[in-house]
Amino acid sequence: MKSFIVTGGNTGIGLATVDALASMGHQVVFTSRSKARGDAALASLARHAGRVECWPLDLADPSSVDAFAARVQAERPAFDGLVLNAGLLLTERRETAQGFEEMFAVNHLGHFQLCYRLRAQLEGRAGVRVVVVSSNAHRRAPKGLDFDDLQSRRGFEGFQVYGKSKLANLYFARGLAARLAPTGVVHALHPGVVATEFASADDARGLPYLFFRLAKPFLRTPEDGARTSVYLATADAPGRQTGLYYVDEKPTHPMRLAQDDRLAERLFEVSESLLGLPRWPRPAA
Repeated sequence: MKSFIVTGGNTGIGLATVDALASMGHQVVFTSRSKARGDAALASLARHAGRVECWPLDLADPSSVDAFAARVQAERPAFDGLVLNAGLLLTERRETAQGFEEMFAVNHLGHFQLCYRLRAQLEGRAGVRVVVVSSNAHRRAPKGLDFDDLQSRRGFEGFQVYGKSKLANLYFARGLAARLAPTGVVHALHPGVVATEFASADDARGLPYLFFRLAKPFLRTPEDGARTSVYLATADAPGRQTGLYYVDEKPTHPMRLAQDDRLAERLFEVSESLLGLPRWPRPAA
C-alpha cells in the first residue's frame, strides 16, 4: 500500500484518479477548493472508507497552499506520489488577490508553490513520483510564453492563455525532474479531451462552454482520462526515466519549444520571484 496526494480530486479526471488509486488499495488524500463538492466526492467514494480523505486547498491562494503543505508535512510526510491534477479554463480574464491571472495562478503557480513547500519530502524519499497533468493544448501557444506579460494584461484569449498555462506545466515538470533526479521521478501527460465539469458555466462562456457541453457524448470518460495519471503514479516502467511527456500511457514529444531547458529554467526562476521564494538551484550537470 502506498500513499498519494491528488489535487482537484473532487470531480472529473481527478475523482476518477482517486477512485482508481483507492481501488488498488492505496491511501489517497485529495483536495477540493469547495467543501460542499469535496463532501459530495467523499460520499461517492464511500466504498473506499478509510482509504480516502479530502483536505481543503485553493491553489489561487498562497496562504491556502502553505497551510495544506504544512498539514502534509505534519500528517502525511512519507507520501509516495503527488498528482498535480487541478486546473481550470476561463474565457474571461480574472485576477487573484495577489494580482496573478487566475489560470496561470491555479494551473501553474499554485502547484509550483506546493512542490516547493514539500521540497524536503520530495527530495528525501527515494522513488517518489510527481505526475503533472498538462495537455496537448500547450500547442495553442506556438510562440511560447511572453515573459514580459505572464499575467496576460496586454490581451486575453481564453484558449490561448490556457495553452500557455499548460506549456508552463511542461516547463515546470522538466525543471522539477532535474531537481529531484536521481531519486525522484517526474512526468507530465496529456489526458485527452474528457467529458467532465471542465469549462463549466462558472468559468467559461460562449464557444468553449458550448463545445464541452455539445461534444460531451463524444469525449473520453473521466476514467479513460485518468488512466495515464494512474499509470505514471504506480507502474514500474515510468520509474526508469524522468522528465518525459506521456499520451495514452506512452512517452511522446511535446512541441519543440516545450523541450527547451533554458526556457524551463527561466520560468522556474521567475516563478520563485513572483512567489517570493528563495532559489531552488538546479543540480550541476
